[in-house]
Amino acid sequence: MASIKSKNTFLEIAIRKRLHAKGLRYRLHLKGLPGRPDIVFPKFKAVVFINGCFWHQHGCYLSVMPKTRSDWWKRKLTGNQKRDLLNYELLRAQGWRIAIVWECSVKGLRKVKKEKKLDEIANKLMSFLLSGRKYISLGHKRIPVG
Repeated sequence: MASIKSKNTFLEIAIRKRLHAKGLRYRLHLKGLPGRPDIVFPKFKAVVFINGCFWHQHGCYLSVMPKTRSDWWKRKLTGNQKRDLLNYELLRAQGWRIAIVWECSVKGLRKVKKEKKLDEIANKLMSFLLSGRKYISLGHKRIPVG
């Protein structure tokens, strides 16, 4: 697990580049916020989490439970989910708006479709920032926050 990246993944960098190109400025991985969101927009009081479907058990086709050491994995992954929900609650209590981008939204797409989908995600995030919405989840399956 040490080789699994938690920061600066392909999806995170691709989305950041597109948001920056749209003129949006942000902070990265702020230590003072619960869950250390991947992208923070202090001006809009909004955060973006870019989550891997397996590690955060999204419930889509990418979040299959391993067959070996299943008890250990179940404890590990349900612990991740509980921690995520707690962090979302703490952020909402502090007045932050939350956007979650799931890995399955672009996983497995060919290059041309992936680029188009990344642009679409950036547009949806920009709309979210400019709206008054409290929450958005971008992926194949939506899970409620808190």
